[in-house]
Amino acid sequence: MFGYVKIRKSELLVREYEAYKSAYCGLCRQLGKDYSVLTRLILSYDCTFYAIFLMSLRRSCPGFERKRCRFNPLKKCSFCQCRDDAMRKAAALSVILAYHKLDDNIRDGSFFKRVGLKIVRPFFSRQLKKARKRYPELCDIAERMMKAQAVAEETDGCGLDMAADPTAAMLSDVLALEAKNETESRIYRQIGYGLGRFIYLIDAADDYCDDIKSGNFNPFETTRENKIEVMNNNLSQALASVFDAYNLLELVDFKGIIDNIILLGLPSVQAEIIEKVKVKYEGSV
Repeated sequence: MFGYVKIRKSELLVREYEAYKSAYCGLCRQLGKDYSVLTRLILSYDCTFYAIFLMSLRRSCPGFERKRCRFNPLKKCSFCQCRDDAMRKAAALSVILAYHKLDDNIRDGSFFKRVGLKIVRPFFSRQLKKARKRYPELCDIAERMMKAQAVAEETDGCGLDMAADPTAAMLSDVLALEAKNETESRIYRQIGYGLGRFIYLIDAADDYCDDIKSGNFNPFETTRENKIEVMNNNLSQALASVFDAYNLLELVDFKGIIDNIILLGLPSVQAEIIEKVKVKYEGSV
């Protein structure tokens, strides 16, 4: 995940924003507790959403507690209490995805960037082993995604659907782990697939101009139509599939926050990235 699954802060109630911060700080604390203080640096909005979504499905957050921040001991923060492993699972997924993102950057980066990243890879390898012991199924899903992604990007004529499918399938499988029956599995899979497709495509759109300049693979380069229009349409279609499945859920805890992210936050991120790409792309042609 890449940090695109954000709230739209201006549209949240004060109590909702405080609850969101409590989840964010709770995940930060869990990363430090389960792995290393340095893994707090990989804290992301995406995995915070995953933690909130799990706690909402399971109704596993009984309240909040105030404790001192490990980064700033002079400050007290509010942390989500969690009756199950939702936070631990989100922390594990954070570590797993950070390792694979690092590995991907080593393959695609410049010489000096690769040297720097290789220095820190042993640290993340150790954290990955810890995550695998706790949640081997998450590691297996992520590894399948990386292998499928490599095959897709090496295939001649790889288009948007083929390129986006591994990330989409990964989130589909991750959310399906929470299903108690076939109906829930279908709903969670559609939410995960649409969200995974959106995340992959928004990241590809965000990197488009830099990828074309550096010669790295970008799925939007395979399209002959108007690039900006193709980006916008595909992102909107991915979000539409998420909306359709999400409307079938009856959430209570954190519902206002999840509504905000899916209905306002993601479209805002899309508009922001599309406008940025439009300015850079039109300025380069």
